[in-house]
Amino acid sequence: MNSMTGFGRGEAIAEGVVWRVEISSVNRKQLEIVINLPRELNELETGLRNGIAGKLSRGRVYAAITADRGSASKASLRVDETLAKQYAEALTKLSGSLNLPSAISSNDIIRWPGVFTIEQSEVTAEQAQPFIDKAVNAALNQMLTMRSAEGQHLKEDMSVRLDALQTMFTEAAELSPQVVAKYRDALRQRLTDAGLPLPLDDERLVKEIGLFADRCDISEEITRAASHIKQFRTYMDNGEPVGRSLDFLSQELFREINTMGSKANHAPLAQLVVRAKTELEKIREQVQNIE
Repeated sequence: MNSMTGFGRGEAIAEGVVWRVEISSVNRKQLEIVINLPRELNELETGLRNGIAGKLSRGRVYAAITADRGSASKASLRVDETLAKQYAEALTKLSGSLNLPSAISSNDIIRWPGVFTIEQSEVTAEQAQPFIDKAVNAALNQMLTMRSAEGQHLKEDMSVRLDALQTMFTEAAELSPQVVAKYRDALRQRLTDAGLPLPLDDERLVKEIGLFADRCDISEEITRAASHIKQFRTYMDNGEPVGRSLDFLSQELFREINTMGSKANHAPLAQLVVRAKTELEKIREQVQNIE
């Protein structure tokens, strides 16, 4: 079981150029991949996206790829003499028209746009691809390791909370018979106070108590909740992405607990339902981070 939160960094060196990759991921219901590449290497994006998608199923993934050329940068200065002559002729002509001095200094020439440009040799996508792939794989593996470790922590936390829920359901099963007994005693007392005492085996009394017992019976809900918890643990031990399955089971558990609460006609049982809802809400929050 893996978390959707992770970070990884990788790099590869080729002919003095250091290719660095940083990959991070956060929660998302679907898989969303964003890749930031140098502009001249945009054609590699589809392949990189498919490679990342092959190892992940959910989460928003951001991959930043940069190239540090350092001292290995092969840059050269290019001087456009034709453009410089055009500037000079235009300025000389304009100076004559305005009766201004036509002296042109080197400082003036430096400021002329386009005359001096720095050309840097570019690495082709074909040349860069193997090194970028190597750096991406290193970053991705590091991120997956972090997601796995985080997933293990989430599993341990949820296991403890599932144990607490199971204990609460056991307590609810023990409290459930008390609800009927309390109702029976209260009903007899009200009839006695009204001057209408009835024996315990009176058909009308037995029928009323039976109907009440049927309405407040939570045995089915407890059985289904126990089944959901068992299935929940099975999914947590599964190596496949199980976030959606656990989210569904969390909703089903909440439904069973909510039904218990609606049937609860007993203060201790109602309090137990509130505690169970609180514990389950913590589990649901953790599930939102599971792949």
